[in-house]
Amino acid sequence: MIEIEVKARADHERIKGLLNEIGARAIGVEHHCDTYYNAPHRDFSITDEALRIRIVNSSAVLTYKGKKLDAVSKTREEFETDVDAVIMRNILLSLGFFESGVVKKTRAIFEFEALIICLDSVEGLGEFIEVETMAQSKSDVDEHRAHVFGFLERLGVGQEDSIRVSYLEMLIKDM
Repeated sequence: MIEIEVKARADHERIKGLLNEIGARAIGVEHHCDTYYNAPHRDFSITDEALRIRIVNSSAVLTYKGKKLDAVSKTREEFETDVDAVIMRNILLSLGFFESGVVKKTRAIFEFEALIICLDSVEGLGEFIEVETMAQSKSDVDEHRAHVFGFLERLGVGQEDSIRVSYLEMLIKDM
């Protein structure tokens, strides 16, 4: 699967009002603790990849995100699987992977027109909106990306507001 994702800074109260006006469906609120890992054989900060264990409530997911596929969004291949967080951490560390950082956030999730809208409050960074959808193949990416940017325009968020760096990169930069 290919994830098309666009992120920008956002005033959550203003965005929630607009989402309510257009009839977006509130899904719920989650608390995320994302631990990112780097590889012993290549530096993901250079190759623009990501490997993380995300803990949400009592569940954990291992996610690998490949290199970004365009210059305007965070579109990339993504693979996820449920894991036991402790066992997966031990496997990664045993293989020589090492922790590169932790991102904690509260995420309010909405759905509208096959889009997932996330309002993220990230510890140490502030408030953001992420809008994402999935494409089956690279040939579908342009159409889906245009839909995401069109939706964001309805919320007053322009393509020029898009942030392509990860929360982890932002936190490391601010250190």
